[in-house]
Amino acid sequence: MNAKVLELWPELEWIQNQELREQTAKTWELALERSVLTPEDLKRIPFTLLCGPDLKVTFMDHKRSVVHIAKDAGNTVNAMYHGELPVDMDVLIAGAILADVGKLLEYEMKDGKSVQGNYGKYLRHPFSGVSIAEECGVPAEVCHIIATHAGEGDMVKRTTEAYLVHHADFMTFLPFKSRLQV
Repeated sequence: MNAKVLELWPELEWIQNQELREQTAKTWELALERSVLTPEDLKRIPFTLLCGPDLKVTFMDHKRSVVHIAKDAGNTVNAMYHGELPVDMDVLIAGAILADVGKLLEYEMKDGKSVQGNYGKYLRHPFSGVSIAEECGVPAEVCHIIATHAGEGDMVKRTTEAYLVHHADFMTFLPFKSRLQV
């Protein structure tokens, strides 16, 4: 496993299935190879382009918080729902880690700031994320989370794991978006 990816994502160690852990890491490695963004950029650029360049919450702050929130939600559902709504924690964690991997292809850097690039104007990150993940052998149930975590997923039936990642992502994004509309 690439040391830079493990530094970005210590949460990879939470994935018990070694093959899935390696596929998840490989997806990030491939995305970083194809991106103009470096791991250092991901630790300093704002997590969304909608709030402007002065946002203090970085790409990695947001991404890692989504993984932590989704994991906590999955553990709570597994503990309290008597097996009625089982959550596959490996699928959930891998999906949360990979949900925005396609954004690495959407962004460009101009004057030290992240901006939407030409690729991102035509293909949003759920599409490019699934493409890269499939290239790395990531299973369909995890690719489903990548595909459905954003608004595009409102058109299909989501799995329990996909709902948890979707809501973890939006509950930590929408308050920022609504600040812009005040």
